[in-house]
Amino acid sequence: MKDETDLKLPFRPGVGMMIVDKDNRVFVGKRIDSKANGWQMPQGGIDIGETPSSAALREMHEEMGSDKGYIIAESSKWYSYRLPKFLISKLWDGKYCGQRQKWFLIRFTGEDSDINIHTKHPEFDSWRWIEIKDLLDNIIPFKHKLYSKVIAEFKGVLD
Repeated sequence: MKDETDLKLPFRPGVGMMIVDKDNRVFVGKRIDSKANGWQMPQGGIDIGETPSSAALREMHEEMGSDKGYIIAESSKWYSYRLPKFLISKLWDGKYCGQRQKWFLIRFTGEDSDINIHTKHPEFDSWRWIEIKDLLDNIIPFKHKLYSKVIAEFKGVLD
């Protein structure tokens, strides 16, 4: 019999950030807690009383160690993704099946030397800039569908 427990769990409210440099390359990090070779764009939860846009800027600072940037665009809708079953019990105390996120396109205005992923609570063990066209070939597989939608929505803003 199929385990349907995760189908009853809610989605965690969060934000995602497509942070781009002056050449429209996307910031990606390799998660510190993952053995997989997948990369991801920064993301995080929305705290109680926080707006999605303020959560995005806070998370940017927490995950890349810099607040040098500004919001260019906000996704027109909320996007969601489900975690693979083996990860549900390992993340967020097993309370969520995945995340429902508002995405933000952020222009990074600093220099590479302003980026410091060795923050108080680091999430990435390495980072790099990647061309948008190469993003889907390098990300964690279960986020492929989500990232495809985010890229499609923001690509027009960057062209």
